[in-house]
Amino acid sequence: MSQDNNPEASLRAKLEMKEKQLIDFQEELKEKNDYIELLKKSLEKFEDKVKQIKFFDEQLKVKDDLINNLQNSLKLKDDQINTLKDSLKLKDEQIETLENSLSIKEEKIETLEKTIKLKEEKIKQLEESTIDKDLFEEKDEEIKKLKEKLEILKEELEKADEDLEALEKENEVLRNQLAAASGAKIIDWTNVEIPKSLILEKMREILNEAVHNVTIAVPDIKDLQELHLYDLRSSVSMKVSCSLNPGLEEDAELLEELESLDNISIRLYEGQDRYLIERDGEELMFAIIGNEENNHLVLHTRDPKHLKLLRSLVMESWLRSRKIE
Repeated sequence: MSQDNNPEASLRAKLEMKEKQLIDFQEELKEKNDYIELLKKSLEKFEDKVKQIKFFDEQLKVKDDLINNLQNSLKLKDDQINTLKDSLKLKDEQIETLENSLSIKEEKIETLEKTIKLKEEKIKQLEESTIDKDLFEEKDEEIKKLKEKLEILKEELEKADEDLEALEKENEVLRNQLAAASGAKIIDWTNVEIPKSLILEKMREILNEAVHNVTIAVPDIKDLQELHLYDLRSSVSMKVSCSLNPGLEEDAELLEELESLDNISIRLYEGQDRYLIERDGEELMFAIIGNEENNHLVLHTRDPKHLKLLRSLVMESWLRSRKIE
């Protein structure tokens, strides 16, 4: 019996054909899905490439800024080197002048000593003769004046020695600074003289650039008067550590004035060993007080890696401080 005469066989044939079409469609759909996944992966790779290109663009901009900063730094270093060279030349000339002056003073002293010796011998001879007493007194007075002149010359010589020694120290400092500026060697800070006034002046400059927050440490609350904290923007939050004695009227009045500012927190730090300022996490200066009055080891930087490493010292100053009762 043919399929035309058998409806059941005809329907079964149609069903088989539909199932085959369904299988074909499923396979085609799977291929389409696989192709879509492939396109998605390609798109992701493309997006990664775009991100990399943006990242490299940002890196290039950072490098350009760094190159500009380095070029400016090199120019400043050249200016500093030229200034230091001029200072060294001037100091060398001053030392040469002092050495010549010392030589002249020594010759004068030697001449006076010989003159005094001759006068004493002459007096001795006169004493053995029968010369008038007035003449002896005259010679004694002359010797006294010569001795006074000799003492003055000796004092001048000592002063010249001190000036020469001071100049030699300054020369050593300048040579160290010149060596550091030219990258020749590490600075020996043992005898470098950086006075407190220069440190406070630099702290004022850094404060003037503050936008959000600053951390400060000074040996004494009176040092804060030099920083002109009242002129700072009210939006800048200040954390200050310093030594003070609330029992002293001057310290108590100054503390009251400072605490009247809404943007300041003051704590008691008794270390009295440092000057410190950190501005907005972008700039830091740290000065360690040395054994001599004007000897300070000073670090000043805007380098992010330096700031990251030194931030623990900044926090240490604040954490070691106590609330003022």
